[in-house]
Amino acid sequence: MAPAKTASTSGRRSAAKSANKSVSKSAPKEFTGKNTPDFGKDDELHAYREMLLIRRFEEKAGQLYGMGFIGGFCHLYIGQEAVVVGMQMAQKEGDQVITAYRDHGHMLAAGMSPRGVMAELTGRQGGLSKGKGGSMHMFSKEKHFYGGHGIVGAQVSLGTGLAFANSYRGNDSVSVAYFGDGAANQGQVYESFNMAALWKLPIIYIVENNRYAMGTSTARATAQANYSMRGVGFGIPGVQVDGMDVRAVRAAAEEALEHCRSGKGPIILEMLTYRYRGHSMSDPAKYRSKEEVQKIRSEQDPIEQVRQRILDGGWATEDDLKAIDKDIRDIVSDSADFAQNDPEPDASELYTDILL
Repeated sequence: MAPAKTASTSGRRSAAKSANKSVSKSAPKEFTGKNTPDFGKDDELHAYREMLLIRRFEEKAGQLYGMGFIGGFCHLYIGQEAVVVGMQMAQKEGDQVITAYRDHGHMLAAGMSPRGVMAELTGRQGGLSKGKGGSMHMFSKEKHFYGGHGIVGAQVSLGTGLAFANSYRGNDSVSVAYFGDGAANQGQVYESFNMAALWKLPIIYIVENNRYAMGTSTARATAQANYSMRGVGFGIPGVQVDGMDVRAVRAAAEEALEHCRSGKGPIILEMLTYRYRGHSMSDPAKYRSKEEVQKIRSEQDPIEQVRQRILDGGWATEDDLKAIDKDIRDIVSDSADFAQNDPEPDASELYTDILL
């Protein structure tokens, strides 16, 4: 019988050096609007419309929550629109998306019906989960959207499972798993990193770093605030991205998707972004100043950046952009009207979609 093979200490050191080299050579350390290609007219107008839809939808959702039409938890995506829109601009049909509970924007960017999303928020039968899931639990097999998830960090391991399925089936689809800076400290995240790196699974881990884990600043809650480096111990490359600039997000997404499709395994994108509203609708956000929020809005707002570039490029006039805004508002108003008037689920739905 041949002797069992063992890994020597020097062998382990060599493997570690190799992994570290792959981390440093895989991608630029940072993507910003200054070091990424500019958008043309069509891309700018597409990004503007998609981000504006999310912004107006979330504003209306907040209004309906205040009026009592939406109950339970409701986490708004206002301020972070460039992250999901830039990612979707780079993805292709078949790529899967999974995220946490701040999920309305992800669904809209994936092409899911505004009526269906809003009706789910109000618990109506026309909602994407038949009115039984609410804000945090929607799903669309058609759009390859595998949920909002209410358990912090749970979607990371599930997203890793999606990537394993892609690898097992031999397709070239990539799983895109979003989570926040708070969830980045969850143990299951690192278990997922380990498996994804070990099996070179095609997954992009996206840390949406909006600076606050619920009401706690990242400066107070984490020992390593550069979340793009969280995979170094597993040989997973990481990149920081200006998540307030849709051009930077798409450029980073394109490289990350190519990294995964070429068989190099997982990659981490840290999106440096900011949420304007509280953690949820019940959060008054007293842990930060109004001046801090206003400074970000006035200097880095993702929609305003695109709007200004469109005007500067002569690709649309103020009246053209107002017409786009009116069209978006009409779509959102229609979804809100539908969500308030669609019937609630029949009582018999209590016994459907249950696994025993």
